[in-house]
Amino acid sequence: MNKFEQNVQSKRNDAVDSGVGFAVSFVFFTAIFVIGTVIELLGK
Repeated sequence: MNKFEQNVQSKRNDAVDSGVGFAVSFVFFTAIFVIGTVIELLGK
């Protein structure tokens, strides 16, 4: 093992971090879509 494998800063599972990142980005883009749709419907 090299020195970076011996001194790990975070031992958390990468899948959990990936899932959280996906969920946050999904919620963000969904909110943008909903806001845009509401603005479009109010403009008619």
